[in-house]
Amino acid sequence: MCGRFTLRTPADELSELFSATLRDGLLLSPRYNIAPSQLVACVRQPPEGQRELVTLRWGLVPSWAKDAKIGYSLINARSETVANKPAFRSPFRRRRCLIPADGFFEWQAVPGSKTKQPHYITLQGGQPFAFAGLWERWIGPDGNPLESCSIITTEPNELMKTIHNRMPVILPP
Repeated sequence: MCGRFTLRTPADELSELFSATLRDGLLLSPRYNIAPSQLVACVRQPPEGQRELVTLRWGLVPSWAKDAKIGYSLINARSETVANKPAFRSPFRRRRCLIPADGFFEWQAVPGSKTKQPHYITLQGGQPFAFAGLWERWIGPDGNPLESCSIITTEPNELMKTIHNRMPVILPP
């Protein structure tokens, strides 16, 4: 599971790295503890137009949801079931995105203790990478749209297996 991550790379560098247009003059401050429900940078490809770098709320709110609070429980989507789960099925087919990051945190259970040991995971060179993600547009009762996203997770690789039973899907360049 991915519950916290970092992004220090400036928006203009991300725009170049992901060949995406900055939407509305987007500026990103370095962030070292991005949490669910906060705005996160996302790269998406609209049906008509060029790839764009935008901010979306982390915690997917399905278009059919009655309340935006459902997003608090939908920060991650399991890769094994994403195509079938009602909350993720439509975004998986039509609204995939990249969620840029420089690193992420996973907490490892400490045997015989209620505490967990945090681990900060990065690429060896520290360069930015992207999580696989989904995004959705929800229209609230007031008629205002909310765009939100979720990180897709998978079984851990050999490195992560000793730390946690899930990990975010990290896409190669």
